[in-house]
Amino acid sequence: MSIDPRAVIDPSAEIGDDVTVGPFSIIGPNVSIGARTWIGPHVVINGPTRIGCDNRIFQFSSIGEIPQDKKFHGEDSSLEIGDRNTIREFTTINRGTEDGGGVTRIGDDNWFMAYIHIAHDCLVGNSTILANAASLAGHVQVDDHAILGGFSLVHQFVHIGQYAFTGMGTALSKDLPPYVIVNGNPAEAHGLNLEGLKRRGFEKDTLRELKEAYREFYRSGKTVEEAATSLDATIRKYPAVKLFSDFILNSKRGIVR
Repeated sequence: MSIDPRAVIDPSAEIGDDVTVGPFSIIGPNVSIGARTWIGPHVVINGPTRIGCDNRIFQFSSIGEIPQDKKFHGEDSSLEIGDRNTIREFTTINRGTEDGGGVTRIGDDNWFMAYIHIAHDCLVGNSTILANAASLAGHVQVDDHAILGGFSLVHQFVHIGQYAFTGMGTALSKDLPPYVIVNGNPAEAHGLNLEGLKRRGFEKDTLRELKEAYREFYRSGKTVEEAATSLDATIRKYPAVKLFSDFILNSKRGIVR
C-alpha cells in the first residue's frame, strides 16, 4: 500500500493490496477498498461502502455520503462500486435509502467525468460513460454501454436502456429505450445510435432490423402493442430487437418520443 501520512483512515476500514491513498483524503468506518485502487488527494469516502479493484477516484470526490432525501433518517443503507471504474473530479455518489432497497450500485468499467452526481438508489451497469456534469436523480437505472452527454439531467425513476445516447444538455423525464439517441429539453428522440452500435460490432442484419423496429414503434402511428405484434417474427429471431421491444412494452413511465 501507498498511503500518504496526511490521509485519515478509520481503523475499521478494509484496504486491499497495493491501494494508493493521496494526501488529505478521508476514509471512514465500514469502507472496503479493493486491490490496486488509486484514490487521489482530498477524496472523502464514507460507509457502508464497498469499492472493488483497480478503480481510480480523483480529487474532491465525495463517495458514499448519506442520500439527499428528506425521508432518510439514518437507516442502514450502502453503496457498492465494482471494478475498473474511473471517477473524476468533484463526483458525488450517495448511498441508498430504505424505500429504494437500501443500496446504490455501480458496475464495472464505467467512466464518470467531472462533476457527476449519482443520487440514492441508482443502479448503473457496466461500461457506461457519463460526461461532465451529468446528473442522475434518485432511483434511476442506467443499463450497460449507455452514454450521457455533458449536463444531461435525468429525472427520478427513469430507466435508460443499453447503448442509448443523450446529447449535451438533455433533460430526460421518461424512459429511454435501448439504442435510441435523444436530445433537448424536454428530450426528443432522433433515431438510433447507429455509429455507436457499429463500433460495438453489431452486424448489418441486426442494424437493419433495429431500424425497422424503430420505425414501427416511433413512426408508424401504431400503439406499442400493435407494433410489437407486427414485429413478432423479427423479435423471435433477433435478440437485440426483442430487448428493444420488451423495454418499450414494460416501461412504467412511458418512453421518450
